[in-house]
Amino acid sequence: MTLSVTPVPCLSDNYVWLLQDKATGAVAICDPGEAGPAIAAVERLGGRLDLILLTHHHGDHVAGVAELQARCGGKVVGAAADTHRLPKLDQAVKAGDSVALGESRATVIETPGHTVGHIAFHFPEGAVLLCGDTLFSLGCGRLLEGDAAMMFDSLRKLSALPDPTLVCCGHEYTESNARFALTVEPENAALVARAAEAKAQRAAGQPTVPTTMAQERAANPFLRAGDVARLAAIRSAKDSFR
Repeated sequence: MTLSVTPVPCLSDNYVWLLQDKATGAVAICDPGEAGPAIAAVERLGGRLDLILLTHHHGDHVAGVAELQARCGGKVVGAAADTHRLPKLDQAVKAGDSVALGESRATVIETPGHTVGHIAFHFPEGAVLLCGDTLFSLGCGRLLEGDAAMMFDSLRKLSALPDPTLVCCGHEYTESNARFALTVEPENAALVARAAEAKAQRAAGQPTVPTTMAQERAANPFLRAGDVARLAAIRSAKDSFR
C-alpha cells in the first residue's frame, strides 16, 4: 500500500480520517469535525500536515478546520461549488480534478445527494475512498438537499470502483444500518455475516470501518438497489426506521 489510512473518532459518532503517503511522509486529514482529535492524530505522526480534505459543508465535518489549520498548517481542499459555505479553500476542486498528497494522487468524484455539493476523494493507487456521508457501511446518507436520482447516480459512480477499495465514511453507523438492512434483505448471507462482524467489532471497542467496496456491493442494500425507485423506497423506509 502506498497510503496508510486511520479512522480517528470524534464527536459522538464521527470519524476524522488520517492519511499518510508512505513515500514522502505527507499527511492529510479528512473532515475534521472536531479539532482536538485531529490535532492529536497529526502530532502522533510528528506534527506535519499537508492537506485538509473536505467532503461537504456540514459542521460535524468542518468545525475543526480553523483550529487545526492554525495549529498544524495544511492546505484546505473542497468543492468549488460549495466555496460559499465551506471554510476558506486553498484548492477548490470539481469532478475529475487531481489532488496530490506527496506521491499519492486523489481523483475528485462529485457525489451529490446528501448535499448538492458533496464530493469524494479516490486514491486509486492506495485503494482509498474518502466518501464522507454519501456511502456508509451498509447504508447511504440521508437526502437532505438532493434527491434519490442524485444519490443513485452517486452510488453507481462509487460502486464502479475496484473491489479492494477501502470505504472510509464519515460516521460509525454500521450496527444501526445493519438492523435496517436485515429488514430489506434478511436472506442475504453476506449481510448476515457483516452484521455479526460489526456487532463483534463494536463489542470489542473497534471501529467497523473502513470496509471494502466488494463487501458493500455484496451486503449494502442501498448500493444493491437496481433503480432510482427502489433506492427511493429503501431510503424512505430507513428514514422512519426505529
